[in-house]
Amino acid sequence: MPGTLAIGIDIGGTKIAAGVVDEDGQVLARRLGTTPGSDPAAVLDTIGDLVDQLRQEHQDGVGDIAAVGIGAAGFVDSTRSIVLFAPHVAWRAEPLRDKVAERTGLPVVVENDANASGWAEWRFGAVQGEPDVVLVALGTGIGGAIVIDGKPYRGHFGVAGEFGHMQVVPDGLPCDCGNRGCWEQYASGRVLTRRGRAAAEEGTPLGRRLLDAAGGSVDDIHGMHVTTAAREGDEEATGWIAEVGDWLGVGIANLAAALDPGVVVVGGGLSEAGDLLLGPARTSFSRALTGRGHRPEARIVAARFGSESGLIGAADLARQETRRQSSAPSSGQPGRPGPYSGS
Repeated sequence: MPGTLAIGIDIGGTKIAAGVVDEDGQVLARRLGTTPGSDPAAVLDTIGDLVDQLRQEHQDGVGDIAAVGIGAAGFVDSTRSIVLFAPHVAWRAEPLRDKVAERTGLPVVVENDANASGWAEWRFGAVQGEPDVVLVALGTGIGGAIVIDGKPYRGHFGVAGEFGHMQVVPDGLPCDCGNRGCWEQYASGRVLTRRGRAAAEEGTPLGRRLLDAAGGSVDDIHGMHVTTAAREGDEEATGWIAEVGDWLGVGIANLAAALDPGVVVVGGGLSEAGDLLLGPARTSFSRALTGRGHRPEARIVAARFGSESGLIGAADLARQETRRQSSAPSSGQPGRPGPYSGS
């Protein structure tokens, strides 16, 4: 029987977060690295180093590491082994599962990072037991996850839930994916980063405040600095977040028209803005919802785990898949798990 601990890796556009996760979704140890987006080999090295550090810390006393789960920001194929495309990391048909398994000697499952976050919230977090859930993950971009009847829904080719690349503004702002007017260009952390850096270059009072918070470098200003300023009462920063919330609500209304979930859970780093973001989002959602006033409205709630949901969900999916493989040896090879049914 595999050990009860698993390592979760969450690969975002700017950082790689890793943690040892137990059976109850508790993160026992954490490590953080940067995402070298232009160098796939460097990303692999960073993942391997983080796994090595965490395994060394937990090799005695608290349990064995059973598996590694990776939440990757991009399109993951239906076998959960290959990252087909990642708009923020230089991966094209990258066989990530096999490379990490070879590097670490552990069974590996690769999952879309938002799918992993949605699973964490359904298993342990804000929407435990809800049958039909949509997760919107707000970070550098926008990821998404769908849980139907308590099972992750990945789509026929494994790439469902890429909500951030729905077009909301025809011929709008250019996106890393190659299209224009994608939702994540208007309702993600990158919006705050873009506006914060522009304000710093213009020398506005908020821009100077953000520049000081970032240590004097415009390039080091990120959305979290804007969120902090808003939570401390800055009216301009609060207004920026409210505008993002408006766009968020419009997009959620579109998702409700297509999927009709009972609950929409908002996660990712930007969700730490709390009601500064979700209040405007709920108002905008109610205003934009098709059939408003004549149908039940989905609840919009904050994720419980915030920025750690991806690594928690990835670890749990990997642990469960490894157990399934262990109980059915003929269904796969060690270190090469097949698709997890979610049941």
